[in-house]
Amino acid sequence: MSITTKRLKASAYLAGMLALTAGFSGCSIMSQTTSIFSQTEKDPTEGWSANKIYVTAKEALNAGDYERAITLYEALEARYPLGRFAQQAQLEKAYAYYKYDEADSALDEIDRFLRMNPGSENVDYALYLRGLVNFNRGSSIVDQVFPRSIADLDSVRQKESFQDFSHVVTRHPNSKYAPDARSRLQYLRNSLAESEVNVAKYYMLRGAWLAAFNRAEYAIKHYQGSPAIADALEIKIQAAHNLGKTDLAADSMRVMELNFPQRAAALQSKLR
Repeated sequence: MSITTKRLKASAYLAGMLALTAGFSGCSIMSQTTSIFSQTEKDPTEGWSANKIYVTAKEALNAGDYERAITLYEALEARYPLGRFAQQAQLEKAYAYYKYDEADSALDEIDRFLRMNPGSENVDYALYLRGLVNFNRGSSIVDQVFPRSIADLDSVRQKESFQDFSHVVTRHPNSKYAPDARSRLQYLRNSLAESEVNVAKYYMLRGAWLAAFNRAEYAIKHYQGSPAIADALEIKIQAAHNLGKTDLAADSMRVMELNFPQRAAALQSKLR
């Protein structure tokens, strides 16, 4: 298939999906369900044990039938709220919501789990899952057809994801989820630093020196180790220079000389 044909098919698919989305705007698929089962539908789990409901829900989850899994987990929680499967069902339902692209519902379930079970041995997983939900939030059919850098997406969700993964690493350093959380933290650190620097560059173009200085300083303070820090230092020096704050500019220049000597030399020549 030619590249042109693929693009045409992608565009047609996107148009169809956007039209479908418009028809359901403002409505969550799961929020339209007023009860676990409709009034005309017989409860298929009637008479089932907690174990049978849980096993069936787990099978649906593993098969990718997230809607059915959610319905079964809800039935389990409603019928056996204090049973031995309750905690696990809550987390697995949160995961099902996440895979079903119901981010708000997933986060609600995770937050409820953390409130109700602060001492659970699965808190590390709950925090990790929360990070995943926020990490992937904002992805849509538009992003699948026309991929964007994560730095272009909602920085609020990125920061929440950064915090979630940070909690996994700092509070549960030996968790099996910690290595992946660390990798995602580095990715987010670079992305968030890049976002801050891009905003700072915009302010520099507008002559808003103080705003540019503050955004660059924020990036340096919170996202050490990111490649964008060199750009942030340069912006901070230039902004301080334009504000007439020679002491601040000199302090930042010393930091740049220690860490990025070639960039410092080039900047000094530019500012003379």
